[in-house]
Amino acid sequence: MKTLLLLTLLATSLPAMAAQPDLLPVKQISLELARDIAMASVEACRKDGYNVSAVVLDRAGNVQAALRDSLAARHTLEIAARKAGMSIMSGNDSGEFRAARGDIRPELNHIDGLIVMDGALPIRAAGSLIGAVGVSGAPGGEKDAACAAAALKKVEERLEFAM
Repeated sequence: MKTLLLLTLLATSLPAMAAQPDLLPVKQISLELARDIAMASVEACRKDGYNVSAVVLDRAGNVQAALRDSLAARHTLEIAARKAGMSIMSGNDSGEFRAARGDIRPELNHIDGLIVMDGALPIRAAGSLIGAVGVSGAPGGEKDAACAAAALKKVEERLEFAM
């Protein structure tokens, strides 16, 4: 009886295992788009008088573009990257994640590449998470997030029609 059950389970799972492709197509943010998002973030904050850094990570959490405005503090680059890392990990706005998950915030802040702070947004193209942009240096994470949102709005058409 056990053998028959095992054979039945194996036979029903083989087609599912065989259907899995060896290579997966993925959407990847380009250097040009990452650069444009980072620059648009810095420019949006400049308009409000803030000197910031903006970091764009790809879907795997690798730095694709990083810009530090001339008068932005040197630590803003690392903070922006860690904010974006949180957005990649959660797939959400880092501020929304912070508000929803205060219970695990202290633990996550000790993980390399992550910080639970407002100021990063996921970047999606045609429904797929392709990266995140983190901004740091404005007087408050909500202002950093607003600059990131302005940058994403500026490239919105490029993201909506990405294939």
